[in-house]
Amino acid sequence: MRRKYGILVTFLVLAVFLAGCTQIDEPITPESEGIWNTIFVYPLSWFITMIAEFLNENYGLAIILVTVVIRLLLVPLNVKQIKSTRAMQEVQPQLQELQKKYASKDANTQQKLQQETMQLFQKNGVNPLAGCLPILVQMPIFIAMYHAIRRTTEIATHDFLWFQLGTPDFVLPILTALFTFLQQKLMMSTNSAANSNPQMRLQLQIMLYVMPIMIGVMAFFFPAALALYWVTGNIFMVFQTLLINKPMMSKK
Repeated sequence: MRRKYGILVTFLVLAVFLAGCTQIDEPITPESEGIWNTIFVYPLSWFITMIAEFLNENYGLAIILVTVVIRLLLVPLNVKQIKSTRAMQEVQPQLQELQKKYASKDANTQQKLQQETMQLFQKNGVNPLAGCLPILVQMPIFIAMYHAIRRTTEIATHDFLWFQLGTPDFVLPILTALFTFLQQKLMMSTNSAANSNPQMRLQLQIMLYVMPIMIGVMAFFFPAALALYWVTGNIFMVFQTLLINKPMMSKK
């Protein structure tokens, strides 16, 4: 759990850092050079522009549709993450027994604890890193989306609903924080291991409030189009959590 949120915080810091450098003032075109521009930024800019032109230059709606497409492509990773989390919950009693058995802090005992823990994970199909994979995959997508918005004139200069896509908005960050909170609340409610572990529950309770505030504050400084991407993604994840977890809960 700590590793997962540590990676998420690192992702947010890295996003802010990379957003302020790397050719951010150079327009993105088919002639833009470099692996970053060729593989990530320009294809995303082209995809948004193509959909927007089909929708009578509605770039806001194009960003929403592109976000949905990206989230649909990430569904298999998210399902794998949820299954791994479920498996981790099921082995918690055995894991706690191992921790009690090898409570000593000397090197040999801790090495045996690690070996038997890995054997337990392998036997039950638990991958501790599965929960981090969706976050790692989203890192370049998020930063590429920021570049595509800032470096595509058509996106930055168009309006959608009450806001201009290329400038910060004051309503979307609040919505971003609210839906981030809702998403984490839903995930927490289905985490039986957290409900039975006071220490883990306390950590989740802290992150339940800290993470939405952190993301919401950051969204105040980003272009509204990026906040729109964030809000759409969070709404998608809320519905995905409801749809995926309910069958699993029923089966359980």
